[in-house]
Amino acid sequence: MFTLASSVGAQSTDDWRSARLLTIHLSSFKFDPSDILLDHGVPYTLHIVNGSSGGHDFASKEFFAQARIKPEDADKVSGGRVDLGGGESVDIHLIAPSPGSYKIRCTHFMHSMFGMTGRIVVR
Repeated sequence: MFTLASSVGAQSTDDWRSARLLTIHLSSFKFDPSDILLDHGVPYTLHIVNGSSGGHDFASKEFFAQARIKPEDADKVSGGRVDLGGGESVDIHLIAPSPGSYKIRCTHFMHSMFGMTGRIVVR
């Protein structure tokens, strides 16, 4: 299932006040939503929530490398991933990169093997 975070007409701006909010829940071995649809050039606030007691991360090296991340949020993304301890949440403000499909996964031991994977599709 895709979660669509868009509206008619893409905007190319760094006006973070107009960023579209997208909440992504991390839990034991899944992302919700696991498929995310974004519009190229549009600002988003990714609100990533770890609802479990253990640690998880949201890793998409290619996506984060190509997205334009708000300078104040750049240190929240390390090596193409966002790490969250149990019960933590974080907001990442970014402008969606070029159209394409970007894999996401949790890099913690065996988490992706147990299904903690997904994709970001930018159109």
